[in-house]
Amino acid sequence: MLDIAVSYNKYKFLGDEFLTWVWYVVENEINIKPMLAMECNTVSLKLGNTIVLENSLGDESSEKITIKGDDAGLEEGTTALRKGAVVTEMNLIFTVDENEWRFSIKGESMNITGLKTPATGNIESQDDIEGAVLEKIELYTIPLQAIDTLFEYFIKKRVSDRWRDIEIPAMREWISL
Repeated sequence: MLDIAVSYNKYKFLGDEFLTWVWYVVENEINIKPMLAMECNTVSLKLGNTIVLENSLGDESSEKITIKGDDAGLEEGTTALRKGAVVTEMNLIFTVDENEWRFSIKGESMNITGLKTPATGNIESQDDIEGAVLEKIELYTIPLQAIDTLFEYFIKKRVSDRWRDIEIPAMREWISL
């Protein structure tokens, strides 16, 4: 059996590759609704106000690029991708119909932080508390399940021949633009 630390270090690249792929999907406006198989009218995923990239320089040193701001240009990020960097953390905006969630996700651990859910209804009486708690739980569950499903979709694609033959060339073309 693999030691947890060994396993963690061996496979942490998958989360970084996943986030890099998510950026590719968002920038190319690829429809994620079929990937998620959600029952709704509209689903979208957009970049939020932060993206962090890291480029390993070989001798156990690395270069870290952080791009912040609502209208920040991503040219430096795509330049870093051309040099071999991967996305290690990003802020995302996930929308289902009229509901919007904002959160950050780290590639190495797939931890989701700073999750902001849509507003819930007002609690007007003691009887409304249970319903409000259940509604809040559901609002937390939706983006977590979506990321899990998107990651599962990515992994299936990543281990298929389609990854090497179609996805990598398409991502390289996107990076070179």
